[in-house]
Amino acid sequence: MRAVIPFKKSNAKSRLSPLLTDKEREEFAMAMLSDVAGTLVSSGCFEIVDILSTSVIDFEGANIVLANSGLNEALNEYLEKMSSHSLNEPVLIVMADIPLVSIKNIRDITASRSDVVIAPGRMGGTNAIFIRDPSRFRVDYYGASFLKHRDIAQNNGLVVEVFDSFNVSTDIDEVADIAEVLIHGTGRAAGCLKRLGFTLSGNGGRLGVNRT
Repeated sequence: MRAVIPFKKSNAKSRLSPLLTDKEREEFAMAMLSDVAGTLVSSGCFEIVDILSTSVIDFEGANIVLANSGLNEALNEYLEKMSSHSLNEPVLIVMADIPLVSIKNIRDITASRSDVVIAPGRMGGTNAIFIRDPSRFRVDYYGASFLKHRDIAQNNGLVVEVFDSFNVSTDIDEVADIAEVLIHGTGRAAGCLKRLGFTLSGNGGRLGVNRT
């Protein structure tokens, strides 16, 4: 099996710009990528872990594959290349902004015997998708991609399983999401936020974040 992580460093996580500068957002994005890639490698499930990056990055432990097209185009080219080169092995696509993902999550997803396993994000996105036969599937991200991916699989006669997990569903896009990393995170993303001065705050209600 192999895993692939789409990644964009330039102008990363623009919705966090009220709290983080451009440089800080890049640093945080790299920290989240390190958490995700490290979990994939440590799971022992994959012979190859690729990072499908829009720019050259310095990263140890995974292969860097440069992508000059959009997310869907790059991933579908990746899947097609595997099929055309007789490398039609199972592939796990994982987003780079789910730093809470655990080794157990990865092992549980890849242990499924279903043709396609979809781990939805909040608001109908797709945070991870496991494809046993890449020649029979193409991705369609953005918008309600979970529903689109489910329909693509079913229309191709594939058995679909939904993997429901707090860890995998927690993608870090909005300012409020930072609190989840501080509450539950133990990796580099949490460490990055703490170095930048972020702490939890709350007065008996929902937890938020402060920056010293």
